[in-house]
Amino acid sequence: MITKSKFFVLSLVVAAISIAVVTKGGDSIPQATSAAQWNDKDQLLQPINYREWIFVGTPVTPNDMNDGSAAFPEFHNVYIAPLSWAEYKKTGKFPEGTVMVKELVSVGSKQAASGAGYFQGEFIGLEAAVKSAAKHPKEPGNWGYYSFTQQGKVPSKSASIKPTQSCNACHVNAKEDYVFTQYYPVLRAAVKK
Repeated sequence: MITKSKFFVLSLVVAAISIAVVTKGGDSIPQATSAAQWNDKDQLLQPINYREWIFVGTPVTPNDMNDGSAAFPEFHNVYIAPLSWAEYKKTGKFPEGTVMVKELVSVGSKQAASGAGYFQGEFIGLEAAVKSAAKHPKEPGNWGYYSFTQQGKVPSKSASIKPTQSCNACHVNAKEDYVFTQYYPVLRAAVKK
């Protein structure tokens, strides 16, 4: 029979073993990097573990719904860094240092067992937006936009800021602080009162 004191000791041993397994050899569960990092050429380093961040949504503007030539015909899987998300939920504002990643995925099949629709195909690009008054003092809203994919090649480890008009021509139409919150119910729900 297990007494309360034996059960307590056994619980502590199980907890200690669990911690030891998770941190074996100094390794730990990978954590998402929340802050943007730049190299010595002032290029943004590709965020690591961004798929572990908060998933915001996936809009798509397919060619066949846009006379065969949508400006952005791929899916956009959008993620926000955890610390940026936490602050956004508290204040309803994107804080200094906010990092958002946009993973571009082609439209794959339009048929599935469940019926007709738009289903994701292959990864074709990776982009990021960073809000930083220090790095982007002259950019609208202090947002800088970066593309890690050049002409469909494998994403590079770093990227230079894109020209202002290449992204802000569209982002000026965003509902809130150059972010298309109107298309992301996750963001809208985070600040509902």
